[in-house]
Amino acid sequence: MKLMQSDKSFLFSSTEIPDVFFTEYLPEAKSEFVKVYFYILFLSKHDSEIKINDLSKTLDLDFPTVQDAIKYWETRGLFIKNPNGYSLANIQEIELNKLYNPKVSLAPEDIEKNAENQYRAKVMDSINSQFFAGTMSPSWYADIELWFQKYGFDEQVMLALFSYAYENHALHRNYIQTVAEGWSKENIKTYNDLDLYFERREKTNILKKNIAKKLNLSRNLTAYDEEYIIKWTENYKYSMDIIEIALKKAATKNTISFEYIDALLSDWHSKELTTVSDVNSYLEASKTKDKKVKQIKQVALEYTQSTFDNWDALYDN
Repeated sequence: MKLMQSDKSFLFSSTEIPDVFFTEYLPEAKSEFVKVYFYILFLSKHDSEIKINDLSKTLDLDFPTVQDAIKYWETRGLFIKNPNGYSLANIQEIELNKLYNPKVSLAPEDIEKNAENQYRAKVMDSINSQFFAGTMSPSWYADIELWFQKYGFDEQVMLALFSYAYENHALHRNYIQTVAEGWSKENIKTYNDLDLYFERREKTNILKKNIAKKLNLSRNLTAYDEEYIIKWTENYKYSMDIIEIALKKAATKNTISFEYIDALLSDWHSKELTTVSDVNSYLEASKTKDKKVKQIKQVALEYTQSTFDNWDALYDN
C-alpha cells in the first residue's frame, strides 16, 4: 500500500477519526481489528510500505490475526484493494452515499415526517437516547424503518429488540438483524406475541435443565434436543410428568437417546394417550401382553422339545 508523506513532525501531527466510525463500525469489530485499522490509518499519512509481518511485530498480534483484520475491513468497505495494494476509503463518504440511496436510507427528519405515526418516531428517539446516548447514526433510522416494514413489528417490539441486543452486549446490525429474523419466524408482530414467546422460551429452558438433571447428563442439551422438547410440550401438549415416564424407560438403556424418548412419546401421542393414567394403563397392558406372548412361546418351545424327545424315543425302540 502506498502511503502519503506528511511534512509535520509526529509531535504536532494528529490522526483524525470521523465520529461515524464509533457509531457504525467500532461496536461490531474485534478489538484486535480496531487496533490494526487505527495503526494503518495513522501510517497512511506517511510514504512507506506496510508489510503484514511488520504490523504483526509492531502491534504484538499474530500474523493470521492481522490478515483477518485486513480482510474484515476490506469486506466492510474501509480498505479498498487495488493492483498496488490497498487504499483507505473515506468513511464519511460511505455513510453519505447510504443516506442518499433511496432504496436503503432516509434522513432522520424524513423518517419523522413520513413515519406511520408520531409514536413510531418517538420510539426511534427512545432507541437513540436509551441505547446510543443520543449519538445514533442517521443510517440507523433507515434500518429501523426498513425493519418495521419488513417484519411488521409494532413499536414496542422494536424497542424490545434493541433492549434485547443491548442486554446481550451485541448492539450491532448483524446481531439485531439475526434476532429480528428469528422473532419473525415465530410470527411475532405485537408485544403480546413477544411476551408469549418469552414465556414459552422460559418454560423450555426450565424443562431442558430438568430433563438434563433427570438423565444425569454432563453435557449441555443441543439445539436438536431442544427441538424434541418443543415438539413434546407444544405439539403433543405433554407435561413433565408424562415426559418423565419416557425418561425412566430411556434411562434403562445403555445409551441415553433422545430419538428413543421421542419414539416413545410419539407412539403414545399417536395412540391419543393424554394423561399419566392413560400412559401407565397402556404400559401395564403392554407388559401383560408381552408376558402372555412369552408364555405362549415357552409352551410352544416345550411342546416342540417334547415332540423331538418322543421321536427320539421311537427311533430307540
